[in-house]
Amino acid sequence: MFRKNTIKCFAFLFLSLCMAFSFKTDACESAAITGETSLAGMTVYLDRFYSASVKKKTDDRKEQVKAKKNNRKKVKKKSNIYDTLANAGFKYENLGVANVSGALNVHREASESSAVVGKMTKDNGCDIKGTKGKWSHIVSGKVNGYVLSKYLLTGDKAKSRAKSVARLRAIVNTKTLNVRTLPSIDSKICDTLSQEEEYTVGNSDIKKEWLQKYIKKNLNKTFGKKQLKSVNKKAMYQDLNNWIMLSIDEQDVFINKDFLEFNYDLSKAVTYSSSDTSSGQNNGSSGKGSIYSKLVAYAMKFLGNKYVWGGTSLTNGTDCSGFTMRIYEHFGYKIPRVSRSQAAFTKTVKASDVKVGDLFFYGNNGYISHVAMYIGNGQIIHASNHRDGIKISNAYYRKPIKIGRVIN
Repeated sequence: MFRKNTIKCFAFLFLSLCMAFSFKTDACESAAITGETSLAGMTVYLDRFYSASVKKKTDDRKEQVKAKKNNRKKVKKKSNIYDTLANAGFKYENLGVANVSGALNVHREASESSAVVGKMTKDNGCDIKGTKGKWSHIVSGKVNGYVLSKYLLTGDKAKSRAKSVARLRAIVNTKTLNVRTLPSIDSKICDTLSQEEEYTVGNSDIKKEWLQKYIKKNLNKTFGKKQLKSVNKKAMYQDLNNWIMLSIDEQDVFINKDFLEFNYDLSKAVTYSSSDTSSGQNNGSSGKGSIYSKLVAYAMKFLGNKYVWGGTSLTNGTDCSGFTMRIYEHFGYKIPRVSRSQAAFTKTVKASDVKVGDLFFYGNNGYISHVAMYIGNGQIIHASNHRDGIKISNAYYRKPIKIGRVIN
């Protein structure tokens, strides 16, 4: 009996304490809620607090989703991959298109005796800023100077030509960028590109069926079975919308679209000065009459001529190694026919010791497949591909595998 009374006392005491705590808490937090007991008031308060918390989380989620959508829109706007070919001829205030078979000199002043500051090749685009007699003042890329007006298409003819020859180009938006043999992060890095160059887009809309045919065609050429096996094909096919194929020289490479900006445009003039081959640091020449200057001057005669795979004709078409072989052959130096053999034949030099006339070798995964000749001022001349022919490029538009010297 005593035990039962004791339990009842403890129970009554515990209940009283709970009620007192509830009343005190409710009074502190929300005073009194009309029509509710103190315990009920605490419940309402907690319900409201929970509702507010849920609403905040929901708002946060909405904000995150909105931010992601905005970021996607920004990327699309920056990439501009949906720029149209029709716009190509209307990006200039007064469009001019080079109408030449080889190269067109851009002079500093409106005179043929004036220094050459750049070169335009067939279908290069420019803005015509004005005319001075038989000369046109043009701006094309980084080149600003004068060309003979008779070698430029203007007006509707220029716009019509622009629509037929403009290509989708990609510009690297980081200092350097790795590219891969297949559109997958599992694929092997095959080359490194430079921010200084524009690259031609080979395929901007990669589909599963197209890629399957590409893999079948290039297996054991660009990549092997072992490398293909290491790629998660299911993930690769699902992520194709984020990848693009670039055509560089005679090769195709893949890269994520997020690291590129896109522009449907004409190719531009390139900066060039004959003085670059006869003066300045590390050019390897002692005067304009040196063999180095002669090599470059002779090579420049064929700027803008066409590329032909397997060809060795400087006028009718040549490939990269045919070009370098013929240039050296003209001065009595015999070098092997193909780029890999030329690389083995030449003496390796460091980038810091490069001289005019040295050969730059490029390729994928250490396998040499392209060669160019250094002409000074950080530039090379090379037979690039069937689209661009013989052209001038930044020497580090790709990462060289080797720099070789023919004349020691």
